[in-house]
Amino acid sequence: MNNPLLADWDTPFRIAPFQTFSDDDFAPALEVALGRHNSEIAAIAAQQDAVSFETVIGALERAGKDLEKVLSVFYTVSSADSTAAREALQREFAPKLAAHFSQITANKALFARIEALWTVRDTQDLTPEQQRVLMLTRRGFLRAGAALTGAQDVRMGEIKSRLAQLGTSFTQNLLADERDWFMPLGDGDLAGLPQFVIDAACAAGAEKGQPGPVVTLSRSLIVPFLEFSSRRDLRRKAFEAWSARGANGGATDNRAICAEILALRQERAALLGYESFAAYKLETEMAGTPEAVHQLLRDVWGPAKAQAEADAKVLTAMLKDDGINEPLAPWDWRYYAARRREAEHNLNEAELKPYFQLDKMIEASFACANRLFGLDFAPLDVALYHPDCRAWNVTRDGKHVAVFIGDYFARGSKRSGAWCSAMRAQAGYPQAQSPVVINVCNFAKATPALLSYDDARTLFHEFGHALHQMLSNVTYESVSGTSVARDFVELPSQLFEHWLTVPAILTEFAIHCETGAPMPAPLLEKLLGAAHFDMGFQTVEYLASAMVDLAFHEGAAPQDPMARQAEVLAQIGLPAAIAMRHATPQFAHVFSGDGYAAGYYSYMWSEVMDADAFAAFEDCGDVFDPALAASLERNILSRGGAEEPSELYVAFRGRMPGVEALLRGRGLGT
Repeated sequence: MNNPLLADWDTPFRIAPFQTFSDDDFAPALEVALGRHNSEIAAIAAQQDAVSFETVIGALERAGKDLEKVLSVFYTVSSADSTAAREALQREFAPKLAAHFSQITANKALFARIEALWTVRDTQDLTPEQQRVLMLTRRGFLRAGAALTGAQDVRMGEIKSRLAQLGTSFTQNLLADERDWFMPLGDGDLAGLPQFVIDAACAAGAEKGQPGPVVTLSRSLIVPFLEFSSRRDLRRKAFEAWSARGANGGATDNRAICAEILALRQERAALLGYESFAAYKLETEMAGTPEAVHQLLRDVWGPAKAQAEADAKVLTAMLKDDGINEPLAPWDWRYYAARRREAEHNLNEAELKPYFQLDKMIEASFACANRLFGLDFAPLDVALYHPDCRAWNVTRDGKHVAVFIGDYFARGSKRSGAWCSAMRAQAGYPQAQSPVVINVCNFAKATPALLSYDDARTLFHEFGHALHQMLSNVTYESVSGTSVARDFVELPSQLFEHWLTVPAILTEFAIHCETGAPMPAPLLEKLLGAAHFDMGFQTVEYLASAMVDLAFHEGAAPQDPMARQAEVLAQIGLPAAIAMRHATPQFAHVFSGDGYAAGYYSYMWSEVMDADAFAAFEDCGDVFDPALAASLERNILSRGGAEEPSELYVAFRGRMPGVEALLRGRGLGT
């Protein structure tokens, strides 16, 4: 078949030749790739010879490479540069792919081969990594329902197919709400806005085909608008639109979708013998049980809520000083917190922003990777899927390591948030395969492109994920890079954020966009001195989402998720002026797929480790200590999922951490 998606890509480092693909290529290529994968699976299952790792697990690792190629391209463009045609293909592909992979895990002959190998594994002279891959493969089949029979087996396939459809619909509804809403700003609507916000709003207006500035629902634009606009009526209008994503009624409303997803997940867990989806999901995570997650969240909730309530009193007094005799509202918090930070720390975003140029922050992330791990980054002149994208050849000691792609700017065709994915994962089997890794962000596009400090942290965070992919050094792709427990995957990303706080890095790369001067020492001191500012708010809005997520997946599925959300928030006493970071109808982490379902807590679980891990660098007196960096790479970044996460962490740090380092890091410790 002469389809460019299935051809051998004769490009630098076999990067996908995006310019040769059209949307019409995806469906035919998928059909061919599915057929080839089915043939490969059938051949593995039909073997009659004595089982061996090579003929069962090795063959599974080799299978499906054409399918991986097609889907790596499709998922990249459909999430970062969507079109109506691609959205239609997503709706078509989701149940088809769910059925395909469900048929594999339901293949009784194939599972019998895996079970036979498991039975004789002690006679196979397997390497530790092979033992791990075999265990994970068998466990994955069991958790997918491979041991089910009859009506239960059929029902599991139906559930998986329907969940795939619902997740796609949820994502597309959210994208539509974010894409379609904007608020034009007239001359009288710009009060309080610094020039960088106006510039970003003008760029957003141009992207929307409007003659002037607009506020969109992109976090990189709406958050600074909420921080600076002195127009309380406009802040309220923008905040309410932001909060209503996925809950506006009509065709894009996600509330019924959420209810059905939760019910199907609970049914899926019950079919597998678990009392709840949370129990099913957490069995393979570091946390292990819902009770362990509850304990962590409770340990942090108390100090965080107390700090947030104390801060709310200060902000309420500021509100009343402005002559507003109303309760502090969620659309007020960021505005008055920004004014308070300026008053108490003599620090404001408008003063900081010119020092955080996107290009310089990219350079900073590369410089940290070089000083820690010896990586070098050289620009690549290759055509990618959008003109905003950039690519680099990553080398060490002159040898190719990976390709890194960055797609940094918000646009209407891109789903919200920030993420890292591997278009091709590292592997050493059946031959050496270097990774192609992409970071996607949603920063406001303007000239010059300036970031907030939080934006810069996001850039470092996603690059930490990228390093986990790029430095992977395992044999089998199934345990490569970020193929780890969900509550361990955020450790490298959150740990890398800490290097943005290193004064030497900020002095070198936080360069004023107009004067070229480095950030003055007094401003740098104020920035780092305010590191804990408003941490009660940030922690509470995150924890509220994590607690609601966990509650959704414990026990019977709620018939009305919005009522259950309200019940949980009332039980924990969420301050009225703080909203969940992700309300249910827009909670893509949890409802676009089940990756973070019953797992949104994982950011905080990983933060316990990242705070403790960075303390190791601080304690040794050199945050770029080569021996410690080598240990981090050897014991964590290079190992992927080839060993248990707790074993990897202990190998690096010598012990598991407690919550104390996290509380200190957030300024919530006693």
